[in-house]
Amino acid sequence: MSLAVLDFEKPLYEKIDELDRLRAKDKPTSADALRLRTLEGEIEQLRREIYGGLTPIQRIKIARHMARPRSLDYVQYLFSGWTEVHGDRGFADDQACLAGYARFDDVPCAVIGQQKGKDTKENLARNFGMMHPEGYRKALRIMRNAVKFDMPIFVFIDTPGAYPGIGAEERGQAEAIARNLLEMARMPVPILCTVIGEGASGGALGIGVGDRLLMLENSWYCVISPEGCASILFRDASHAPRAAEALKLTGPDLVAQGIVDEVIPEPPGGAHRDFETTAKNIQEALRRHFAELQHKDGPTLVEERYQRYRRMGVFEE
Repeated sequence: MSLAVLDFEKPLYEKIDELDRLRAKDKPTSADALRLRTLEGEIEQLRREIYGGLTPIQRIKIARHMARPRSLDYVQYLFSGWTEVHGDRGFADDQACLAGYARFDDVPCAVIGQQKGKDTKENLARNFGMMHPEGYRKALRIMRNAVKFDMPIFVFIDTPGAYPGIGAEERGQAEAIARNLLEMARMPVPILCTVIGEGASGGALGIGVGDRLLMLENSWYCVISPEGCASILFRDASHAPRAAEALKLTGPDLVAQGIVDEVIPEPPGGAHRDFETTAKNIQEALRRHFAELQHKDGPTLVEERYQRYRRMGVFEE
């Protein structure tokens, strides 16, 4: 499948296209062979330069790539016996919220994820990964069952925010998110959250309170998008790159602030260029962190989770 090339990747893929054309020649000349060797070196050098020095806004563009793997892709790779459930038992089923039960290394668990689409039709069905209040209530229903049956909870975050429509507000969007924050904070089972793409605002936090917070290398996590921040502070969304730098929303900055526990590496170009390697990296990280939490009792998990959030931020008196 041909994948869309982002603006900052164009110089690299122009050379890759030239390389492919030379390799496809029926009768290459000696000059072609020389150019082939030169191109191979130039491509490797350019790949290191581009992906070794990505800016925050460039990582955000990768996180938003339409072909980027979604929650369901990782669920099907990482878990066995996946069984999806539907509905919040109150209003409707939210297709932006993926929820169900599975096994992680043969351990029964609950799985929650925000699901975007990979084309326009699927994105409309999934509401672009923006959950309604019934999505948060569906997630809470599954998590309560996980507590009842003493199962760990695995969460995959990928949303531009909770859905801000009038209907969602009428049905209690803020209350649904707040309820999840309260209940997740005191659930006596391991909760491991992974940001796989976008992690924006309360829409992400509404399923994101846990014992561990991991992030893929080309994902972002923040109270607001850089475009939203630029519109408010600079009255111009075109200043998004400047806002992205100031917001410190990528993995390394969030690790330094004590918000994120680990940044999971991606192949050059992003997860959509090599899904299997990315999924294996997530699997290894989840195994390691789950092993640290698996045998802790409920009161210990809740207390450590409380202390984890108390340590966040800087306070002056």
